[in-house]
Amino acid sequence: MTTKSADKAASPRGAHRPTLAYLPGFGNHFATEALPGALPAGQNSPQRCPYGLYAEQLSGTAFTAPRAANRRTWLYRIRPGAVHRPFRRVDARRLSNEFGEVAATPNPLRWHPFPAPSAPADFVDGLTTMAGNGGPDAQAGCGIHMYAANRAMTDRYFYDADGELLIVPQQGHLRIATELGVLEVAPQEIAVVPRGVRFRVELPDGAARGYVCENFGSPFRLPDLGPIGANGLANPRDFLTPVAAYEDKEGRCELVAKFMGGLWAAEMDHSPLDVVAWHGNHAPYKYDLQLFNTIGSISYDHPDPSIFLVLQSVSDTPGVDNIDFVIFPPRWLVMQHTFRPPWYHRNVAAEFMGLVHGVYDAKSAGFLPGGASLHNCMTGHGPDAETFERAARADLSRPDVIGDTMAFMFETRLALRPTRYALECAELQADYFECWQGLKKHFDPSRP
Repeated sequence: MTTKSADKAASPRGAHRPTLAYLPGFGNHFATEALPGALPAGQNSPQRCPYGLYAEQLSGTAFTAPRAANRRTWLYRIRPGAVHRPFRRVDARRLSNEFGEVAATPNPLRWHPFPAPSAPADFVDGLTTMAGNGGPDAQAGCGIHMYAANRAMTDRYFYDADGELLIVPQQGHLRIATELGVLEVAPQEIAVVPRGVRFRVELPDGAARGYVCENFGSPFRLPDLGPIGANGLANPRDFLTPVAAYEDKEGRCELVAKFMGGLWAAEMDHSPLDVVAWHGNHAPYKYDLQLFNTIGSISYDHPDPSIFLVLQSVSDTPGVDNIDFVIFPPRWLVMQHTFRPPWYHRNVAAEFMGLVHGVYDAKSAGFLPGGASLHNCMTGHGPDAETFERAARADLSRPDVIGDTMAFMFETRLALRPTRYALECAELQADYFECWQGLKKHFDPSRP
């Protein structure tokens, strides 16, 4: 793939590693070309494009969406995206949008990490749907999937017409070659591939595992900061979009589309990643979760967990999001006269949690990296008995330093319906409820 290298970049921990070239900023209108002069000057669709390229617009929102919300990109490519054989329906294995096939449950659910696939599986083959709500036909809701892959996509390419993909690696790096350039994503980073963008996933470490949130609703955006002010949480400058890169490769290829919940495949005689130049804001991006600027209390009590919000997909109800992507990174807890772990709560939203690294501070055991949990609408949950007893007696004159961890949550306004597979798989922990059964009765009416 034709691209270029960038100088070494420093991480917040001081480590240095070589990176690809990226364009910084969230939601910017970028212009980039892999060959000099490949971008037409002064117009989008000239009679003849430079280098004999074709002009093609990729629209991520309606043409008439307000300017601040409008997403679209002009592509200058070797062949138009329409050049392929007809699509045919193919087996989707465990990928599904059939969220109503089994009854949803109010019980808290938790899963052990999923094993590596027993047979060769690329990123698409390795997608397993755990839960979801809404659907692509209503353009609202989400699908939540796990992925486990041990084979790179070589002459196979994929796009999702149903929604944008928020990819959270847990084990193994991903090299995501897209129409608009190349992203390299490590655990504790995320990647977002917009609706309709074609891509291929390579596995530099030979195998990979992680989580995917498929967003059927409005594209992810940065939240407003309100009283926090102009700075904090995820800063726009830390989001990275790839520079233009292209493949001029001919030969048998397969293009797989996810459309209305199913997978469809079409034969091609060339790589679809043949965009030589582009400009616009409907583009893939990555973000290092370790750069998140965490906000917290320095007096007493917890602020609401919305202070950990990285990205949101807004709904038609102000203040009630279609999806929130929230993380629980390393941080200091210094609140006085306060129970420092997350409090017990019952939430109108549904919460699907994953653990990328380390230990989550509300669960002393059972919630492992690569595992997951689901607490649906109004399902009570919170710290397990061991965590409660320890925190209730902790010395609050010293800070709790929560380090070397990265947990996250996909939170959604609608109840999440688990799939049949999620409720019947061997990884489901039948004894999850036991973690709260050891909570003792401390009530004594004679001792206020």
